Amino acid sequence: MWKGRIVRYLGILLGCLISSSSINLFLVPNHLLSGGITGIAIIFYYLAELPIGIQMLLYNLPLFFAAYRTLGKPYTVDIAFGTVLFSLCVDATRFLSAYAPVPDTMLAAIFGGVFNGIGYGIIFRMNGSSGGFDIVAAIVKKYYSLNMGSVIFAFNCVIMCIAAALFGMMPAMYTLVSMFMNSAVTDKVVAGLNHRKVVLIISDHIQAISEGILVEVGRGVTFLHGQGAFTRKERNVLFVVVSLTQIGKIKLIADAIDPQAFMIVLSANEVMGRGFTLPGIRFEAMLKERNSKKQQVRK
Repeated sequence: MWKGRIVRYLGILLGCLISSSSINLFLVPNHLLSGGITGIAIIFYYLAELPIGIQMLLYNLPLFFAAYRTLGKPYTVDIAFGTVLFSLCVDATRFLSAYAPVPDTMLAAIFGGVFNGIGYGIIFRMNGSSGGFDIVAAIVKKYYSLNMGSVIFAFNCVIMCIAAALFGMMPAMYTLVSMFMNSAVTDKVVAGLNHRKVVLIISDHIQAISEGILVEVGRGVTFLHGQGAFTRKERNVLFVVVSLTQIGKIKLIADAIDPQAFMIVLSANEVMGRGFTLPGIRFEAMLKERNSKKQQVRK
């Protein structure tokens, strides 16, 4: 239990360091903004050079109080850890602004969004939060049943309008590019980078196809019960999860055994369990053992 918590907190720390470094390496030196409370803090940093991290912490204090009153103590304590840590990391990495690696604004927007997204993705993947508009969205969702993503997007649009009025359209437009990259990469990290494919096969020779996949591909196969809506004929549907490089071999196996086989290939963002995140089964040895037992029974 404690080991899991330590890993989680270290993961949140890593995500905070990556995101805060991205802000100070790419966004701030190129006069770009970010979304949420961080974006508001950066605006006042440009106007009055107030420390971004301290601002973020101060702006989140009333949100902590509101979260405690409406969402409860466990939620508030959990979200406060990531928020305080992120605020400290932003000011701790402030010196990186002097070492900005990208002088081009567009490249800074792209790479700033990418690394920011990696950091946020790690935080969210560890079930953490950096506070800010996440708290506002959670409160609004509780009382008004609005989508959290829509609420956060609306607040960020207001920030972009303010930024455009203060600093011009160009920084605001580059910031939109950064926010888009941030959102896309965050989704990729949260969903998992190790994408797999789900294959469903319907055939009159499903047993032969399954054994071919077990031996030649080395993946576990599951039979799902199915029934044709028109024919009312009951049959098994083969279900298997494979890597992208194994799709071609499965197509060859199915086509060689039954050219009339009906096959569907779907995308799976993340797969956990035996054969992927846990040790797999040696199917070839298992099938040989099973066949030898059948021969012994026949004798």
